[in-house]
Amino acid sequence: MTECRLRNLRILHLNTYDVTGGAALATYKLHRGLCKLGYDSSMLVAHRKSSDPTVSAFAPKRDLPSRLSRRLRHESIKFAFSRYKQTRPAGLEGFTDDRSIYGAQLPRQLPECDIINLHWVAGFLDYRHFFAGVPQHIPIFWRLSDMNAFTGGCHFDVGCGKHETGCGACPQLGSASEEDLSRDIWKRKESAFRTVRPERLHVVALNRWMAERVRRSPLLGRFGVTVIPNGVETDVFAPRDKHFARDVFGIPQDANVLLFAADSVTNRRKGFHVLTEALNTLPDSSNIALVSVGAGNVKLGHGIPHIHVGHVEDRQRLSLVYSAADVYVAPSLQDNQPNTVLESMACGTPVVGFDVGGIPDMVRPGVTGLLAPVGDAGGLRAAILQIFEHRETRASLGAACRRIVMEEYTMDRQVRQYAELYLNAFQQAVPRSS
Repeated sequence: MTECRLRNLRILHLNTYDVTGGAALATYKLHRGLCKLGYDSSMLVAHRKSSDPTVSAFAPKRDLPSRLSRRLRHESIKFAFSRYKQTRPAGLEGFTDDRSIYGAQLPRQLPECDIINLHWVAGFLDYRHFFAGVPQHIPIFWRLSDMNAFTGGCHFDVGCGKHETGCGACPQLGSASEEDLSRDIWKRKESAFRTVRPERLHVVALNRWMAERVRRSPLLGRFGVTVIPNGVETDVFAPRDKHFARDVFGIPQDANVLLFAADSVTNRRKGFHVLTEALNTLPDSSNIALVSVGAGNVKLGHGIPHIHVGHVEDRQRLSLVYSAADVYVAPSLQDNQPNTVLESMACGTPVVGFDVGGIPDMVRPGVTGLLAPVGDAGGLRAAILQIFEHRETRASLGAACRRIVMEEYTMDRQVRQYAELYLNAFQQAVPRSS
């Protein structure tokens, strides 16, 4: 099979949202990148916000039996979670079921396609019905935005590790029972994946850390895995004039500007509370100002100047925020491939972060930034000060950030890697004589 033949194949991307959230935007950008290169790519989502004609919203049947089935499934899933309403700790991210209200309706109503690429499908895809219902000749790829595909419901286990032994007594449910909802979800996923031939499903990890988690997973370990990092739009996220950028946001021109960004600044996994601890004992001579981006309100509780610009949706404006900073800080306690790190690097801003998850693939000590042991506030503070105290080193780190993004993390590179992955799958499936 040639690349020309591949361009005629219909690629269908499934995601819960089209442009809402980082995972959705990553899916949408990959889809649009494939379209730009001439591939027949489309996107099917549960919740559509864009007006893009190549993106469709799933429209389940409205007849009485179909509506009744969805209602019953909704109540069943809701009841399963209701047991943990009072025990689940505060400040955690979503915890999602392997079932969805659509059940077998989604695979029965899929548009005609030759390739399916799954992305972030929580609440949209029903594992048992989907893998049993999709025609066996269609290869399935799954780009993992987080760990949910192989856990008992959490999207990040934050070091729990129980997904490697079947879950149960889930700390994110506040459960002490081994036979809890997390064990039920894990077992149902195990049953669904057991019906899938190893050559039919291929997992795409964004980095080495996630690839290793997949290989160690009792659920996904028998499937192939390829590392393809997300790309970043280097025309949008590019170095801007620092003085102008600081004027836009009212940031002091003479300050050492540290930037933190997340969808929600109050998400504990993103580590803003650790950053606050790190900044508590800074010397008065550091002249540091902190800028934070994201939904929610946070306070430092000490005298460091702090500018919280809130949620920034416009990407051009976001590139100005990155360019206004001297150092971007990523104190995540666990993470996959934070888009913010790549966006900062594309803008020529070096990064300090914890040595965890996919961050070390991007933050290379002495090249694009510095790393500290995960959760070590003192180590994080020392790394921040080290970069601020060496202006020439900071400039070289910033230049290397931009160079490495252009070499390894462009959208064009990501799209071509996916095209090659699809092509290899079909070359293996089609006899050489064809």
